[in-house]
Amino acid sequence: MFDKNYYCLVAGLREWTLESDTKGFDARAIVAEISDELSASDAEAVRLLYVYYDCQNIVARREGRTLHNPLGNLSKEEVGEVLDGRYSLLPRRLARVMAAYADPEGEEAENVATGERFEKSLYEAYYAELAASSCRFLRDWARFDRNLRNVTAAVAARAAGRGVESVTVGSGDVVEQLTRSSAADFGLRGELPYIDAVITAVADEGDLIAKEHKIDLIRWNEADEMTVFDYFNINYILAYLVKVNIVARWSVLNPEKGREMLDRLMRDLDGKELVNKQ
Repeated sequence: MFDKNYYCLVAGLREWTLESDTKGFDARAIVAEISDELSASDAEAVRLLYVYYDCQNIVARREGRTLHNPLGNLSKEEVGEVLDGRYSLLPRRLARVMAAYADPEGEEAENVATGERFEKSLYEAYYAELAASSCRFLRDWARFDRNLRNVTAAVAARAAGRGVESVTVGSGDVVEQLTRSSAADFGLRGELPYIDAVITAVADEGDLIAKEHKIDLIRWNEADEMTVFDYFNINYILAYLVKVNIVARWSVLNPEKGREMLDRLMRDLDGKELVNKQ
């Protein structure tokens, strides 16, 4: 099956215009406008990418916090409905986790390790949904982003003298190395080319903003690497949206760095250059 190409949509993305700062940059509006131009299956891939923020919002509400990330698919009201039992608003694996933790003696709990922290189980279900997707970018992104977050959490846990196994999500070779290895790089330097950058950012960077910026640059560059031969398909669009999400985050955390990332996004996105690559 061939990917559908969105020549006009991708070429038009270069036309976003903003003020001298990121005021007026509306990531949610960008997502909605792009989704309106996609096929049903590709729009669903976009929706699945943004379930990550639904997880954030569900965890926050469950813990009694009012924080709500607008990038999530679910509104504040819908998050409340999910916590009240409307699990159908979530993908199947996440719905199963919600049901299992709501009723640890119920049928769904038989396949969910409810002895784990709720947050850990929910994010594990999210990455499992991405890994099972028919979309290549989502599968690759699930593997990369989970590994990156696990490595970052493991380095921070080790520095704080806490057990690494309590902060990692999922299973597999990388998680096993993180939990068992005593090497400075967890024995992963040959498998994860970015691990030295993560260790440096987490262990040596006293400035939290600078540390987070370095980690997000790893994400940005990886999104580029994953789509180096994709120009107009859903993989390219998803990589673009990953960058939009990063810009949105920095527009709140640090407007100046947000503007720098936005400028980079606009420089990287040149419709004419993409056409020439074809």
